[in-house]
Amino acid sequence: MVLNYKQFGKRIKKHRLNKKLTQEQLAELIGLSSVYISHIEVGSTKPSLETVLKICNALEITPDAILIDSVYSSKEYLQDDIALLLKNCSATDMKLIIDLIKTVLNHRNSTFNFFTI
Repeated sequence: MVLNYKQFGKRIKKHRLNKKLTQEQLAELIGLSSVYISHIEVGSTKPSLETVLKICNALEITPDAILIDSVYSSKEYLQDDIALLLKNCSATDMKLIIDLIKTVLNHRNSTFNFFTI
């Protein structure tokens, strides 16, 4: 599978914005130019593995968070997405979400058990 560099760049940008960093701030953190960061984010350049790791460390993410289209499934990436969605939820919202998750899992398990009997 070939890495889609446009999607790769979009994911970097998404995580950079989630950290409330400008391209200039990210570039400064990893010792590169903001122009280079811009080129990565639009998919017009292919960063080295070393640069990818520097970006991940600066954004406090794992590489699979930005390489997801190269990996068929990644629980950690999904968990990161869930954490971002839950970040601003109130305690009441969190309890409701937990109840919803339990309901879905219980339904899935009871449906699975029904078909396997």
